[in-house]
Amino acid sequence: MRRCLHLLAEQGFGTVITGALPPAEQRSFLEAGFVAQEYLHLLVLDLSLPLLPLPPSPRLYRAGRSRRRQLLAVDGACFSAFWRIDEAGLREVLAATERHRLRVALGDKRFVIGYAVCGATGRRGFVQRLAVSPGAQGHGIGKRLLLDGLYWMRSLGVQEVAVNTQVGNATALSLYRRAGFQDDAAGLCVLSAELVHGRDG
Repeated sequence: MRRCLHLLAEQGFGTVITGALPPAEQRSFLEAGFVAQEYLHLLVLDLSLPLLPLPPSPRLYRAGRSRRRQLLAVDGACFSAFWRIDEAGLREVLAATERHRLRVALGDKRFVIGYAVCGATGRRGFVQRLAVSPGAQGHGIGKRLLLDGLYWMRSLGVQEVAVNTQVGNATALSLYRRAGFQDDAAGLCVLSAELVHGRDG
């Protein structure tokens, strides 16, 4: 691990950030000098249990490339700088699972006001991204996007769905818990390390 950090420092990188790790996977990073950057709730849902009824509205749409900029604007309005994604980040999210579903909700003038990405690999499903514009929250859009993804994953034979969200995000936690998600007590943590650059001479 320290050798990898040294090589990254030699290449000019200043900071290394891990993905979201469960406690069992954090030890080697902590021993190498990483520290906690962000704590996350991990929630899981057993898809063999009954789901809430799928609301009839708002209508959801496929997100073509022409709507990607609007989608990312919603993302930027909902997440802090640390968690926001750009076009490259969105491509990574979509490629992270064997199958994915990207849907958007539209508001006035058919602008994107909410979106969700759900993915499935084998029998495991993931709510990878869900955001609703601050001005459009509280009208059931997030619930519609979430349940659309859950029913889609069930149709694929997914047995368990996982989602994580930042500690302190009470709105998201309430949405997931109302949909039947249960908290995993272990949680997750993103770790980071500042790299030390060698000096000449």
